[in-house]
Amino acid sequence: MNAATQLVSLSNAAAEEVLRVIYGDDLEGCAVSMDNIARVIKEVFQEHAGHSSEVSELHTKGFEAVQLLATPPADGNILSADDLRSLLGERLDSIRELATKILNATSAAVPSAEPEPPEP
Repeated sequence: MNAATQLVSLSNAAAEEVLRVIYGDDLEGCAVSMDNIARVIKEVFQEHAGHSSEVSELHTKGFEAVQLLATPPADGNILSADDLRSLLGERLDSIRELATKILNATSAAVPSAEPEPPEP
């Protein structure tokens, strides 16, 4: 099952469950189309999947950058101790800045959890 088909299937199942909760198992009195409810749910799923994909891509790029920063310099044998110390300090500062940017972007992309309303 491809992602699009799975998204439609999950949306339909969620829509059916929402309508069952509201109208009961027989859906008697339901004037709302399950397709309309499924469309709304699918849009929310797609938006969430888009955010997840963006965050995943950000993390991948961040780890690639850290990997580059962690690679020893080619001319490491000819660097003086002070030059090497300075280079390592600059790289650690870059890693810290990168980590801060990723954490800030990740927390901005993740919606804050709201408390669930109490059941009646």
